[in-house]
Amino acid sequence: MAYVHEDQTRFKTFSRRALLLAGGQTALMASLIGRMYYLQVVEGERYRTLAEDNRINIRLLAPPRGRIVDRFGTALADNQANFQVVVVPEQTSDLGRTLDDLSRIIEVSEEDRARILKEVRRRRPFVPVTVLDNLSWHDVSRLEVNAPALPGVAIEMGQTRRYPFGEPMTQILGYVAAVAEHELSGDPLLELPGFRIGKTGMERRFDDKLRGTAGTSQVEVNAVGRVIRELSRDEGKPGRELVLSVDAGLQNFVHQRLLGVRSASAVVMNVHSGEVLALSSAPSYDASAFNIGLSSRQWQELANDPLGPLNNKAIGGTYAPGSTFKMVVALAAMEAGVSPGHKVFCPGFMELGRSRFHCWKRHGHGWLGMHDGIKQSCDVYFYDIARRAGIDRISEMAVRLGLGEATGIELPGERAGVIPTRAWKQAVIGERWQGGETLVTAIGQGFVLTTPLQLAVMTARLANGGFAVRPTLVRGFRDAMAEGEEAPSSPEATAGHVAEVAASRFAPLGISEAHMKVVGDAMDAVSNHERGTAYRSRIEEEAWALAGKTGTSQVRRISLSERQSGVKKNEDLDWRYRDHGLFVAFAPVHRPRYCCAVVVEHGGSGSRSAAPIARDILIETQRRDPSASGLRPLAAAGGQVRGS
Repeated sequence: MAYVHEDQTRFKTFSRRALLLAGGQTALMASLIGRMYYLQVVEGERYRTLAEDNRINIRLLAPPRGRIVDRFGTALADNQANFQVVVVPEQTSDLGRTLDDLSRIIEVSEEDRARILKEVRRRRPFVPVTVLDNLSWHDVSRLEVNAPALPGVAIEMGQTRRYPFGEPMTQILGYVAAVAEHELSGDPLLELPGFRIGKTGMERRFDDKLRGTAGTSQVEVNAVGRVIRELSRDEGKPGRELVLSVDAGLQNFVHQRLLGVRSASAVVMNVHSGEVLALSSAPSYDASAFNIGLSSRQWQELANDPLGPLNNKAIGGTYAPGSTFKMVVALAAMEAGVSPGHKVFCPGFMELGRSRFHCWKRHGHGWLGMHDGIKQSCDVYFYDIARRAGIDRISEMAVRLGLGEATGIELPGERAGVIPTRAWKQAVIGERWQGGETLVTAIGQGFVLTTPLQLAVMTARLANGGFAVRPTLVRGFRDAMAEGEEAPSSPEATAGHVAEVAASRFAPLGISEAHMKVVGDAMDAVSNHERGTAYRSRIEEEAWALAGKTGTSQVRRISLSERQSGVKKNEDLDWRYRDHGLFVAFAPVHRPRYCCAVVVEHGGSGSRSAAPIARDILIETQRRDPSASGLRPLAAAGGQVRGS
């Protein structure tokens, strides 16, 4: 009986434990089922999204940068295929050996090798590392032939910026380069490897429009992030095409013409619309070098070059305008009541107090009026009428003609120059204006500083009858052309594709037509009368004849002892101490359409250095005008004359 009782006790204990175990298992299963229901049903959508995000990555694609074209649709900046050689570290058993083998086919410098090894240590082994880019087709071919012997090495194709015209266009277009750390704005496009933005010129001014909108690539990746396949792709929107007013052929001509001197600049404008047809600064530099990447040595050479190739002298160089300023003084004097027939005797100097102010012609011009004063560029004549007009009237007229303030052209880096007044001197220098300073200002010296572009604007306003024309380099924008569509072949065709800048209506300056005619006739005589200072640089074809004004600005003060002993000729001085040569002109004389301003740094007199260049530029400008195609080739006069 004892055994039976014991068996019954054990059975009860086992049944109780089995029941507890079964209950626990049931509770656990219920819990698991409930959790699974919660995860798969209640939270199913959330985890499905998370799983999809882990499986699919969205990658940005850099859009093609918008082209920049001239007024005829000729490409000035576009994109070309950029072949790159990359290496995938995990696909090569010995990276060092692979780089050694690669360097036997294409040059891999020690600097590149160090960079590659550094990037490999920072990245995952399956991520490609760029070895070199901008490979030539010859290099690509050699690499493809040797591909079986180069494990982990591959060729990839992207885009790089191309500047077909090189140096002649650099000062207008600027260049693109890699994004610097301080330029990161939160736009993820800027963080893409190898992405480039505009740094100077038009590339910088309109970078946001040229940049375009990023595309996306949807790729499938595994657990460690390796790409398995591409699921979809959106190429994004290419940058807009920028249409400029410049004529690429004329721009190239101007640049080549300026290469005959050490340092110079020139501007060509339409006097009615303000469209800039050419804007050149020499010497220049190749923008492509910045796109590819400059070495430290190359940058130092450019930055320290005394001729300033990085400086766009046409808008950023400021110069005393010399005698090109005399038209301003003449108009101010006539508004002050000085008659164009007012006569002044020039003995070669004028005395004011204890000071003597000299004329460029040592023994003087004798008696002359305003017309001859401009034609022969007599300094004494302008000393006299400047005293009668006063510095404030002269300054006010200069500003009306576009001097002493930024023109508003689209290029970055424009300087304003200086047009002095009594108030300006008191505020800036802290001294009262002196009478002798008015005389010095009358011949475009002293405090007066202008840019070549401002001189072109002044000339355009004189030539167009007194309207406040402003310069522009931009005709408009258009979306990228569809494949197979041809670029417009003429300015008129281009105008149909872009929203042109309204350029036909400008406010009048309020200057008397009679006074403007006096100045215009005198500028005509400067170039087309045998006693004019620019007669040797005239255009003999009457239909294309130019009217102009020479200018010479000193860069150093000539002492009394030098004058008494005889001033050295410019060519006998060190180049840095020679005078600047200037010339402004418009053409044709009787129906002005184009104007030109040329500044030759340390070139000597404007009649010798700048006038021949401006003449050749205006001949080429008119030759390229479609409306002038019926005219026969022009003959230009040669030789040199002495004068300002």
